[in-house]
Amino acid sequence: MIHPYYTQASAAFHAGVAAADPVEAVRRSLPEFDMPPTVIAVGKAALSMAGMARSLLGPLPALVVATNPENAARTDELPPMPEAQIFAAAHPIPDQIGLDAAQAVKAALVAASRAGRPVLCLISGGGSALLPAPVVGVSLQDKMAVNAQLLASGADIEVMNLIRQQLSELKGGGMLRYAAPSPVTALILSDVIGDDLRAVASGPTVSTIGTKAEARDILHQLDIWEALPETVRWVLLSADVPQDLPDARNLLIGSNGQSLAAMGAAYPAARLNPQPLIGDVTEAVRRVADMGRGAHVFGGETTVKLTGTGRGGRNQDLA
Repeated sequence: MIHPYYTQASAAFHAGVAAADPVEAVRRSLPEFDMPPTVIAVGKAALSMAGMARSLLGPLPALVVATNPENAARTDELPPMPEAQIFAAAHPIPDQIGLDAAQAVKAALVAASRAGRPVLCLISGGGSALLPAPVVGVSLQDKMAVNAQLLASGADIEVMNLIRQQLSELKGGGMLRYAAPSPVTALILSDVIGDDLRAVASGPTVSTIGTKAEARDILHQLDIWEALPETVRWVLLSADVPQDLPDARNLLIGSNGQSLAAMGAAYPAARLNPQPLIGDVTEAVRRVADMGRGAHVFGGETTVKLTGTGRGGRNQDLA
């Protein structure tokens, strides 16, 4: 016999997932365009978002998709997209395929700019690693080393992306500079608490989170500054050069908060916790345990600091 609590909890979980469904989010949010746009899709939900956009917009002048291999293998579930360039890049440590994807994105944006075409960006979580575009003087191997150090340091996603923005040509509004003066619209699925769009996929269509000086301070606090490649330290020690950022229309089409609200509506007897479950897994576990009996709904993203020879896994560690 299935316990009624399980049935209710399962219904709440699926309601939360449905509220963040990338296909439906694009379907209800896609604006109209005067002419077919160049489409750039990046993140773990990139392929399904691109599929829905393609089915609604029809043939496109260019479609570049950067996603993880697990999702890239699901092309049989999508409408035909003969114009698509699909890159199955590594996550969370970037690889050569991601670098190739970044080159294709830059080329597509420049072509849109020259043709005066609008640009549609479909952005979801994971884009930071899937689309590496190192600044001059930094190699892909350097970026891989930085990502590995940050992942093992216990840094949260906003801190990680603040640092990664300083080392990238596409993050922190970089896509806008390549597309200018073409108008850019971005449909964004947020995977960060508080929905700071600068942190989602490191904000390719918004401004940076912070400065190089702030990045240096954080890296010293995390005690990993000296472990970073010399080229990375050299870039972060150089002066910030303020640049005007072209405008973009950034639309939040899905978030953790929206999913929590849907879960609460599906399970009214559950206690909805507005304070996110964040920080080190050890502290998060204590907070969950202290809630006592009953059904509790949390949103959040914990961190884990590696102290042994394992590879981590904050969700499994929390469970």
